[in-house]
Amino acid sequence: MQVFGPTELVEVVQKGGLCIGCGACVGLCPYFLNHRGKTVQIFPCSLAQGRCFAACPKVEVDLDEISRYHSQVPYEGTPMGRYGEALAAKAGTKMTAGAFQGGGTVSALLIHALEQGLIDAAVLTGQDEKGPTPRIASTPGEILDCATSKFTAAPTLAALNQAVAEKRDRLAVVGTPCQMTAVAKWRTNPLAREDFADPVSLTIGLFCNWGLDQRALNAFLDERLDMSLIKRMDIPPPPANVLVVDLGDETLEIPLDEIRPLIPETCGLCPDMTSEWADLSVGMFEGRPGWNTLLVRSQKGRDLVAGAVSAGLLTTEPMPETNLGHLKDAARNKKRRAFLKVNEKGLLNPSDDNVRALLRVPQNVVNAILEP
Repeated sequence: MQVFGPTELVEVVQKGGLCIGCGACVGLCPYFLNHRGKTVQIFPCSLAQGRCFAACPKVEVDLDEISRYHSQVPYEGTPMGRYGEALAAKAGTKMTAGAFQGGGTVSALLIHALEQGLIDAAVLTGQDEKGPTPRIASTPGEILDCATSKFTAAPTLAALNQAVAEKRDRLAVVGTPCQMTAVAKWRTNPLAREDFADPVSLTIGLFCNWGLDQRALNAFLDERLDMSLIKRMDIPPPPANVLVVDLGDETLEIPLDEIRPLIPETCGLCPDMTSEWADLSVGMFEGRPGWNTLLVRSQKGRDLVAGAVSAGLLTTEPMPETNLGHLKDAARNKKRRAFLKVNEKGLLNPSDDNVRALLRVPQNVVNAILEP
C-alpha cells in the first residue's frame, strides 16, 4: 500500500473534493480538525509519510491488500463481499427499550459485548444540535443514546483516535463503509510501526448508499423549518422515497429528489454498500419495519450473534432469498457505478506514477465488475 504525506493528502483528497469527513485523520496529528462538518488542516506538515494518509479511505485504497489482511484471500469484487450468514434480526425480549431507528440490532450486539467483557467501549456516532458527533460509549445507556440513524457524513473515527490516545483498548467501532475501509487500512499497519497494537476488538459496519453534506443539509432545512424542533429523521425503505423529519407535534416528508443534490460527489465513488470489511454488517430490512438485515462475516461476529441470541438480547431468522437477491442487486449496481466513475476520473489503477489512485484493484476483478 502506497503511503505519502499530509501535503499530498490535502492536495489529492481535500482540494480534489474526495474528502467525506469520516474523521480518520482527525486526532492522528494535531493539525487536522473537524470544523462544522468539514475536515480542515490548520497547519502545514512536511512529513514524507503520514498516518493521516495511511488511514484515509479516499486515496490509495488497495482492495486486494486489505482483503488479504482482513479475510486472508484475494479481493474478488463480489457485490457484498465475503459473508457466512444473512439474517433478519431485531432486539430481543430482554433488550432495554430504546429509540431504535430500525430493529435495534447494533445496540443489542454492543450491549451484549460490553456485558460479556468482550469490549470496554464503543466508538459511535451521537447527535447534538449541530449534527452527528463522535462519541465513546462505555455504558449501555451511552450506547442507547446513540441508537438513531444519521444521514450525514460524521467524523466518527476522530473518537477512535481519541480513544487510542487515551490508551484504551478492546474497542468496538460502528461506522459506514468508508469508515470501515479507513479502519481496515489503519489496521494493516502500512507504515510497519513496530509499536503498533491493534486496539479494535469488534467492527460493526452499516449499510450505506450515500450520505448528505451536513452543512448543506442544515442550510436546506433551516429554510423550511425550525431546526430546534427536530426530534429525529428517517429515510424509510422503498418505495417511500422521502426524508421524514419528526418535529414532535407533526412530521414533514421531503421528497428524496429534493435532497439528492446535497449528496457529496465522493459518495458516488464508493464501491461498498454493505461495509465489507466489518465483522458484522447491519442495515434496514426491506419491507419489514422493526427488523434489520444482518450479515455475519467473521467467527468473532458469529460468536457474538449466538451469544446475544442466547442471552435474549437478539432475535434472528434466516433471511428470505428474495430479500437477499434484492440486496445483492443493489450492492452490485452501486459497486459497478462507483468503479465506472472512479475509472472515468483516472483514479482506478492509474499508470502514471505521479497520480495517486483512489482505488487499486486487480485488473481481472475490474474487468468482471465493469462487464455490461
